[in-house]
Amino acid sequence: MAISSPGIGSKLDVNTIVTQLMQIESRPLTQLDRREISFQAKLSAFGSIRSALSQFQGAMSGLSLASRFEGSTATSTDATAVGASATARAPAGSYSVEVSSLAQNQRLVAAGQATTTANIGAGTITFDFGTISGGSFDPLTGRYTGAGFATAGSGLRTVTIQPGSGSLAGIRDSINAAGIGVTASIVNDGGTSPFRLVLSSDRTGAANAMKITVSGDAALEGLLGQNPESTQNLMQTAAARNAALTINGVAVTKPTNTVSDALEGVTLTLAKTNIGSPVTINVARDTGKAVAAAETFVKAYNDLNKTLEDVSAYNAETRTGAVLNGDPAVRSLQNQLRAMFNQPLGGADSNLRTLSDIGIGFQRDGSLLLDSTRLNRAMAANPGRIAGLFAPTGSSTDSLIEFVSARSTVPAGTFAMEVTQLATRGTGNGVGPAGLTITAGVNDTLDLTLGETALSVTLDARTYASAAALAAELQGRINGSPALAASGDSVQVSEAGGVLTVTSNAFGSASRVILAGGNALAGLFGGSPVRADGIDAGGMIDGVAATGSGQTLTSVSGLVVRVLGGALGPRSTIDYTIGYASQLSGFASAQLGADGGLAGRTEGINRSVSVIADQRSAMQRRLEDVEKRYRAQFGALDVLISNLSQTSDFLTQQLSILNKQ
Repeated sequence: MAISSPGIGSKLDVNTIVTQLMQIESRPLTQLDRREISFQAKLSAFGSIRSALSQFQGAMSGLSLASRFEGSTATSTDATAVGASATARAPAGSYSVEVSSLAQNQRLVAAGQATTTANIGAGTITFDFGTISGGSFDPLTGRYTGAGFATAGSGLRTVTIQPGSGSLAGIRDSINAAGIGVTASIVNDGGTSPFRLVLSSDRTGAANAMKITVSGDAALEGLLGQNPESTQNLMQTAAARNAALTINGVAVTKPTNTVSDALEGVTLTLAKTNIGSPVTINVARDTGKAVAAAETFVKAYNDLNKTLEDVSAYNAETRTGAVLNGDPAVRSLQNQLRAMFNQPLGGADSNLRTLSDIGIGFQRDGSLLLDSTRLNRAMAANPGRIAGLFAPTGSSTDSLIEFVSARSTVPAGTFAMEVTQLATRGTGNGVGPAGLTITAGVNDTLDLTLGETALSVTLDARTYASAAALAAELQGRINGSPALAASGDSVQVSEAGGVLTVTSNAFGSASRVILAGGNALAGLFGGSPVRADGIDAGGMIDGVAATGSGQTLTSVSGLVVRVLGGALGPRSTIDYTIGYASQLSGFASAQLGADGGLAGRTEGINRSVSVIADQRSAMQRRLEDVEKRYRAQFGALDVLISNLSQTSDFLTQQLSILNKQ
């Protein structure tokens, strides 16, 4: 007889009995769940540590820059006349500044035209920039008499006026679109022919006066041709002029009204003349930057420390510990951080070698505290050394040897420098005096290679006043070459006794000047020029040969210095320190990396969670089998009891019948 529902035949609550038995059998599964919850809580806590450590690393990385701690302020007693700003390099001091004239750009005005749309002509307009000297200037006519023009050697700029675009408006638009350093505009003066083209050099300074030559229509040349030495078809309404000022009584002349190379680290902005009323510029150390950076350092550590304390704390009153209480990875992290803070900096040639020297110290609860009074005293006594406590910095005892950079493989310390070779620049040297007369198509082109850049230049055909003027023309043509501008290279062309020399501005073995050909080669250099390639710097750093590249020397470990000049032999020592912020940034990065302690710890926990998942799956399969067995056993018991009950009922019935008989 089949039983369709367990317990019907035996009157037993089989489902309840099996459920209760399975609850007992499932207790190990509950224990696994509790273990997994514990592991997941630890993973969450380590996630909090990783997040806090990542924020700490970001803060330390930002503080690994010396500029975060160094700064100077510059104040002016009259900023409307002379404004001032300062960089960290500016030494403290006071300067008296008197401005006698402001730098000015040249402005030229063309003859008036009746309309802006009538065609004037087509052709090529060539601009050269240089200095007008000698002769006299008539302010009524706006023209020079007997003056000379010396090119600045910055290169010629050309503008092509296409046929059909030669109106006054078209000329203006073509010049402006060319981007050659000249701005064109049209002014209506209200006269009979009111429209006048105005040309302004974009750069101020005496060396930015314009010389304009025109090829093409005579009408276009008659409008714009401008040679201070001869024909001047435009009127000068403003001369190219340098700024003239005195600083502490020393006369200074500059081409712009922004003067950044007169005082070290200080930029002066000239706004108006102040003859008889000098302005005082006061330069002082900006202590606020260092204080703010030190406060950022302290806060970043305290935020990380609080996270570490929170996840590993123990409450003595409740006798309960946080999820990572006693965890070896957390203890190791805390111990390593403390050890780094307590280790004095190596290589520091200063009395500032620990954070406590500037007022940063630990409190009883493990957090850092900044004593701003002590920090200010340290900055006053060592204004240039605060940054070295935090950021990687290097200094040289020789002013002609500069610390450039250092790889992370370079240890802190003092490195001895010896120079065995100074870097040189490549040259192309003439062998005889240059011919001063240049004839178009005869001796006006020169082919040369600078470094890896090949180019060809064409000189202005004329008789030059001197070899110096020819050298300036050649320098301008070479430096103005688009091919050279793209490479970032440039040259200097000098003359001595009429002999020209082309010198690359780059240093080292890659610096080459190859004067290759062209119809002007022999005439410019008196025959076949002599070539001398540049040489890389050579030297020893801590007794080991360094690799030279241009003016730089790089040690085997990665310390890079620049040798600017001086004598050969032992020269200086380089003092290199790795500040606390830089060290802590590297430490945090390592901890967050795939090989860091946090990664190893969380990987172990994840393996444990994976093992629990496997155990749970196996246990669930076993429990399914157990439940099937229980249900089979109770099903059989149900059938047995049902059969026994039926037999009992039958026997009772038969006995009742027998008793009646």
